[in-house]
Amino acid sequence: MTQKERYERLIAYFEKAQPTAQTELHYDDPFQLLVAVILSAQCTDKRVNMTTPALFAAYPDAPSMAKASPEDIFLYIRSISYPHNKSKHLVGMAQKLMENFGGEVPSDVDELQTLPGVGRKTANVIASVVFNLPALAVDTHVFRVANRIGLTRNSKNPLQTERELVKHIPEEKIPIAHHWLILHGRYVCQARKPHCTECGLTEICQFFKSNALMCKRVSQTNELTH
Repeated sequence: MTQKERYERLIAYFEKAQPTAQTELHYDDPFQLLVAVILSAQCTDKRVNMTTPALFAAYPDAPSMAKASPEDIFLYIRSISYPHNKSKHLVGMAQKLMENFGGEVPSDVDELQTLPGVGRKTANVIASVVFNLPALAVDTHVFRVANRIGLTRNSKNPLQTERELVKHIPEEKIPIAHHWLILHGRYVCQARKPHCTECGLTEICQFFKSNALMCKRVSQTNELTH
């Protein structure tokens, strides 16, 4: 199977199975999504969604959060991983939005990365989800799934994976492709216990091809423990 065929089948599968895939983070506007994505680093979306309602009620926008102190923000996000660092990042991010961008979240990936707490992954999420730009965020799920299926070859880091994926995925599909891959990694192609018998991509998956017997045993174990 060629890489072109592998990508074509992957896209055809997800277009049918998950035609409306989207982020699981809750937000009302670009600023709130940016806050939520910063908080989601090494933390589950579920935990972030439990935390942000009170935070957004107190600090709904960049002007209000820019006036807060890290200590103020910490009180709302202390159940999140690394709350001290993230409190500083959120205040710094809001202040820089006010100083450099008129309080508005920019669409440019490079400009987004000038904000405290915003790396390339976060910037790509905002660019694709908010502005529907062809930016593909690579987190641990996307990195794992892309390598397992065989969408990337010898990618050693997220940036290499990102470049390989956007080279093969049609530009108009790139914004949703991140959600396809991250949700597949979160619920099906899990790190320790991949649910291969529930996966619709085994026909094109290099990992399944090389580990078919192991996948079957792991899936049977999953069924017994659920």
